[in-house]
Amino acid sequence: MEAIVVQGGRPITGEVRVGGAKNSALKLMAAALLAPGVTTLRNVPDISDVALMAEVLEHLGAVVTRAGHVLTIDATTLVSYEAPYDLVVRMRASTCVLGALVGRLGRAHVAMPGGCNIGSRKVDMHIRGLEQLGVRVSTEHGYIDATGRAHGADVVLDFPSVGATENLLMASVLGEGVTVIDNAAREPEIVDLATMLSSMGAGIEGAGSPVIRVTGVEALTAVDHTVVGDRIEAGTYLMAGAIDSGPVTVTGFDPAHLDVVLQKLEQAGCTLQRGADRVTISRTGPLRAIDIQTLPFPGFPTDLQSLFMTMMAIADGGSVITENVFENRFIFADEISRMGADVRIDGHYALIRGVARLSGAPVASPDLRGGAALVVAGLVADGCTVVTEIHHIDRGYEGFVDKLRALGADVRRVDADDPDAACVPGPSAKE
Repeated sequence: MEAIVVQGGRPITGEVRVGGAKNSALKLMAAALLAPGVTTLRNVPDISDVALMAEVLEHLGAVVTRAGHVLTIDATTLVSYEAPYDLVVRMRASTCVLGALVGRLGRAHVAMPGGCNIGSRKVDMHIRGLEQLGVRVSTEHGYIDATGRAHGADVVLDFPSVGATENLLMASVLGEGVTVIDNAAREPEIVDLATMLSSMGAGIEGAGSPVIRVTGVEALTAVDHTVVGDRIEAGTYLMAGAIDSGPVTVTGFDPAHLDVVLQKLEQAGCTLQRGADRVTISRTGPLRAIDIQTLPFPGFPTDLQSLFMTMMAIADGGSVITENVFENRFIFADEISRMGADVRIDGHYALIRGVARLSGAPVASPDLRGGAALVVAGLVADGCTVVTEIHHIDRGYEGFVDKLRALGADVRRVDADDPDAACVPGPSAKE
């Protein structure tokens, strides 16, 4: 087990490039199951969640090969329709093979999901949607069992769930007739999936809007596709630049995918320069306290809420964060409070009063994004911050420590059994 040690007080500046979106790459890997042959995915991040998804696909019979950031998936022959508990419980996103297996084989046996402890995130909408498409679904002994092929139907989601939208898309592209998904998720990762499925031969209209129309086809073909840039990783480094004043330039993503976030950063006192695939952030004055509420895209993403809370922890004045997506996201508040933040939780509201400075402390990553936020908090904290449980961070960030060091941060990975030995200032990658 390892920990991340941060020595605060060293300004960060420079340029960092983000990789392919974790939340897109995992679903594109599942979509590769829909077509016999070899699918090539480019710009795939080298993170533990991708490695775990590769294990899931290999268990089903696909052959997965990585060369740098290029992944090839040979799904010519599938030997199983079961995604077992020991794999799925480690990563919720692996449940997206449910729709792909229904589409390709007309049968799926998938364990109930695991993943970050940030809320219930029930699969009820996935199941009800598949049933409306004519698929027989039962849940027992910890598994979802689905049998039958999708038939055209109108499905209205109770909430614009990303996972349910993805599963229904993959289940219906090889189904009969026309399927309409109403109140569909609109995230850029949904558009990326629909783009790849369309290039495979699927009949999809309206991706990125609340209503997606799918006309089933008889077969799909393997393709070569490049994963969209990771907007959440981009937001992480932009907020690090905001917290530490920058300037920091983040490249490799579409700024339009973070439009509301960029607006909030400007309202908080940051200066932004936008380009086609990059944003530069800097700050000369104090951070201003502002309010946000998390919402499905195009609203403020829940995945960046903990980073924003870190910003507001050192802002002038008081702010309110309203969490509308995952009820347990605020478990991060307990850890940032150990560093001196003044945060009070009241239901799905976080009330934050900015403090003059944070203090380095031993903290534990509560989840993927919360872990990254604690490391970023350590950049501006007095003294040394030791972040444990960093396997959460490895799930979604490739080379997180190396990228921060390249910006000038004093941050390193150490043996978790002896993290205090590294609590002394050290050279950055720039030195």
